[in-house]
Amino acid sequence: METLQRIVSTLANKNDEIHNFIDMLNHTIKNVQVSSSNAISELDEEFDGLYSILDEMKGSMASTIQQEEARKIQALKDQLNQCSTALESSEELLELAAQSLDIKDPVEFLKAATQIKDRVTMASAFRISLKPKVSDSMTHLMVDFALERRMLQAVKFLPVPKAPEIDLAACLVADNCITVSWRMPEEDSRIDHFVLEYRKTNFDGLPRVKDEQRWELVDYIKATEYTLSGLKFDTKYMNIRVQACNKAVAGEYSDPVTLETKAFVFSLDSTSSHLNLKVEDTYVEWDPTGGKGQEKIKGKENKSSGQNPLLKSNRRSGAPSPKRTSISTRSLPRAGRDHFTGESYTVLGDTAVESGQHYWEVRAQKDCKSYSVGVTYRNLGKFDQLGKTNSSWCIHVNNWLQTTFSAKHNNKTKTLDIPVPDRIGVYCDFDGGQLAFYNANSKKLLHTFRTKFTQPLLPGFMIWCGGLTVSTGLQVPSAVKMLQKSENGLSGSTSSLNNIAYEHLTGSSRVSAAMNSVVCEGVRLVCLDPGGV
Repeated sequence: METLQRIVSTLANKNDEIHNFIDMLNHTIKNVQVSSSNAISELDEEFDGLYSILDEMKGSMASTIQQEEARKIQALKDQLNQCSTALESSEELLELAAQSLDIKDPVEFLKAATQIKDRVTMASAFRISLKPKVSDSMTHLMVDFALERRMLQAVKFLPVPKAPEIDLAACLVADNCITVSWRMPEEDSRIDHFVLEYRKTNFDGLPRVKDEQRWELVDYIKATEYTLSGLKFDTKYMNIRVQACNKAVAGEYSDPVTLETKAFVFSLDSTSSHLNLKVEDTYVEWDPTGGKGQEKIKGKENKSSGQNPLLKSNRRSGAPSPKRTSISTRSLPRAGRDHFTGESYTVLGDTAVESGQHYWEVRAQKDCKSYSVGVTYRNLGKFDQLGKTNSSWCIHVNNWLQTTFSAKHNNKTKTLDIPVPDRIGVYCDFDGGQLAFYNANSKKLLHTFRTKFTQPLLPGFMIWCGGLTVSTGLQVPSAVKMLQKSENGLSGSTSSLNNIAYEHLTGSSRVSAAMNSVVCEGVRLVCLDPGGV
């Protein structure tokens, strides 16, 4: 039966891969058709542009020839007009000289001869050039496109850069950053820059065509390595591809690689949050008008009489002090939770931690009066507050009258004599039984709970007068991992010392003291009690 189920599962996976590949082939065929049509359109545009330039040049050069023709003809016409005028004057003078030869009177003849001589001296016929001012040659405006013709005949498609190769072994995913490294299959000095594209996905293997997010682009990368930073890992994987570009054209994409981007992602569960809380995905805000008209019920347990909890209506106006809380009865686990009520201004995450190591961060508004950050089992009652039951752990900030910072579990409080950070990081190692809180900016350890978790954990938040912003999709920071390794080493030796001390103590009071003894190193708190603070 098991073997058959494995075969069916394998076949189903293979069919899914083939379906995805068929979709990819069909998508590629369409892309080839679109790309071919675009290439032809671009080719037409380039040749049309070339034709346009040639037509423009031809018109300009023809205009130059026509202008030169007009200039020469005008010069020759001007010269022709001068010659015609000189010829008319010369013919008139010639006729006058011929008439003078018939004069018999010597005095008159001499006078006429003198006048003809003076007019000949001033005649334009003897001052004009009988050489054309311009030639009839137009050879200086001839063209020879032999070189250009050879250049045009040598025109080919642009050299396209080859596809880069992503070095998967050199790629690194850490601290919500992805460092991608690649190389070219061969040296290409014409490459100007690279383009990196990435896309979130929940599918391993080849990128899918259907139901995927769009590619995000990072352009003009000069090196062969790039780090994507500040990412939210809200999907299981990330597809990465790279292309090389010269100054004219982009090359083929590299074969895409798929990198795992696993992180803890959750939203705030508005279906069970207190009605005085306004919840939007990863933000919760105190809203004093949100619970208007509801009955604020407080459960009180009478331990001496063993009677049922006394229920009474409380219609106080305004925001009650967070210190005024009541000991509640425990709600049994249920499929659909009731809204938190009374003074349990609580909202839980909608995703449980059941194994592994996880991390998220919380930022409080500056004017926030009181808030808690921690985890709880699903059985937290609707009147219960974080840290006041044996199934919830938290750190609490109280800015009511004066600022106090403390760790809480099982209605026990440990004051933390350290400044309250702007952002609090929550580290949960379910299998290792650790819940640690950090200054999210400096990664300084604030407090550690050590216990054995026996049920799935839900992120929990309490807020009164203010708002909280939760950041999820975060990997466990490298600095936190290093600190946890160091802490685990120290806690191992500390636990051994405490166990020895426990073995040498006698009496119920001393046993109790040993079981609840703590070792403080800086702000680290280690507890032997599996559920203790």
